[in-house]
Amino acid sequence: MSLRNQLSDILPSLLPNNPSEAIKGTELIRLVRLQLSGNYSDASLRYHFSIMSCDPASPIAKVEKGQGYYRRSAPVPALSGAQELLSLSQGRLDDLGADSKAIDHALERVKKFRAIVRRFIELNSRFPFEFRNVFTAGSPLGNLWKFPEMVFVDWQTGEDHDEATKLESRMLSLKQRLGLPPFRLTSARLRIQASLHGYREDFFQTLSASTWTQGGELIYAAPIVDEALADGLRALNAAFGVGVSSFGIDLETLEDLPRAANILNAHPKETEALIERIHFERIAAPRHRQHIDWGALETLRRESEETASLIDWLCECIEDGRAMPYREA
Repeated sequence: MSLRNQLSDILPSLLPNNPSEAIKGTELIRLVRLQLSGNYSDASLRYHFSIMSCDPASPIAKVEKGQGYYRRSAPVPALSGAQELLSLSQGRLDDLGADSKAIDHALERVKKFRAIVRRFIELNSRFPFEFRNVFTAGSPLGNLWKFPEMVFVDWQTGEDHDEATKLESRMLSLKQRLGLPPFRLTSARLRIQASLHGYREDFFQTLSASTWTQGGELIYAAPIVDEALADGLRALNAAFGVGVSSFGIDLETLEDLPRAANILNAHPKETEALIERIHFERIAAPRHRQHIDWGALETLRRESEETASLIDWLCECIEDGRAMPYREA
C-alpha cells in the first residue's frame, strides 16, 4: 500500500476534530510511525502532510494561523445561505433528508447570522438593505447569481454622520456634477461555514451578484481555520477583487445566541455583549469600483420590487439631505 493510502487510513484516528487542539507535525510523525508499514523519512512524511492538507478529499487539514494539523470535517450540505433554505429547488433541501426539524433549525441559524451582520454593520455607521422576496418559493434559480442577501451603503460625503446628521451639501453637489454617486454600494453574500468543497461556488455567486454594485463581500459566520481554504479564497480575491471575511462565530456559539428578533431588538448592553462574542477577521479586502453599473441596476429594478425599494430609499436620502436607515413600508 502506498504511503498516501496508509496515511489516509491512519490519520483520521490520530487527528483532533477541533483546530484549536491541532497536533504539531513532530508529534504527528511520532504517532503515525507506530502504525505505519515501511521506512519513510521525516521529510517524506512532512511533505505528504502538506500536500494532503491541500486536498479537500483528504482527512488532514492544516491550521490557517499557527502550527499543527487537525481532522477535516465531512462536507456540509449547501445550506449556508438563506436562498438555499428559503426556496428555489427542493432538491437543495434533500441533503437534510426532508427532515423538517433540521431545515427549521438550519433556517433559524441563518436568520441569526443575518441579524448579527445587520447589527454589526449598523454599529459601524453603514446602512444595510436586505433582499428577501427574490429568494422566496418559486423564484427563478438565476436569482442566486443576480441578487445578494444584503447591500451595504456607505455615504461618501467626506464626514462622519449618523441618522440625524445632514449630508454635506457641497460634497454632495460636487459628486452629482461629476456624475459620481454620493454613496458606495457593496453587495454581500452570507454563509455560515466555508468548506473546500463549496467555497468556489460561494465566491462566484458573490462575484456575479456584485457586478451591478461597486464591490462585493463574502462573509462567513464560522472562523476559517483551514490554511488551504484561506489560501484558495485569497487567490480568488487577488484575481477578482471580492472581499472575504469571517465573524469568528463557531456553530456552538451561534446555537447559544438568542433568536434573530431578539438580536435585532436588543438593548445597548445586550448588543455590546453580543459584539464581544464576534471575532471579526478580514481574510481578503474587497476592491471597489468607482462607478455603479446603472444599466444592470435598471434591469434588476424592472425584475424586482425590492431593487426598486432600494433605489427609492437612496433617492429619499439624497432629497432629504441625510442618511436614514431603511424602513420597510
